[in-house]
Amino acid sequence: MNQFLKTIKKSIVVVFATTMLFSCTNDSKEVRDFLAEKNLPIGIAKDAYHVYKDSGKVTSKLITPLLNDFSNRKDHPYNEFPEGVKIINFDNNGKDSVTVIGDYALSYSKTLISEIKGNVVVINHTDHTKLETSQLFWDQKNEYFFTEQSYVLTTATDTFYGIGFESKQDLSKWVQKQFTGQIITNEKDL
Repeated sequence: MNQFLKTIKKSIVVVFATTMLFSCTNDSKEVRDFLAEKNLPIGIAKDAYHVYKDSGKVTSKLITPLLNDFSNRKDHPYNEFPEGVKIINFDNNGKDSVTVIGDYALSYSKTLISEIKGNVVVINHTDHTKLETSQLFWDQKNEYFFTEQSYVLTTATDTFYGIGFESKQDLSKWVQKQFTGQIITNEKDL
């Protein structure tokens, strides 16, 4: 009789455990909506190293210690880089052409606009031009940088200080809004 009771108790435990396991279902849409409501990322990547390619050629690399993926947002999906980001763009020959570094960044996937904050440095390795600022917006669709913050632009021959700056993403064809600095020109250029 004792053996019979033990078998019945074990059977009840097995049935109960099986019921508990199969009664839990997670609809992925429900999970995404829950995470969005709680303002939690749908994914987190640590020490991310992402390589972008076009037609088999490496076009850029993204390196970050922490990436929070908020692509579950309906209106404005984005990625957050709370511990900084380094982006290296390559020219057609595979050489470093432009590097972008910042302490914090947000990148919106629908608009292709990124905001980079804190000790932002953009270096054009080909022209030896460097931009330093506290905040920079990057329009990736139009390949365009702009800031309304103070900046320092260093070229091979000049250094400019100012507030408000716009340029192509390779730091060419810039517009400086309020600036000071010495400009060396050639009479032929005037």
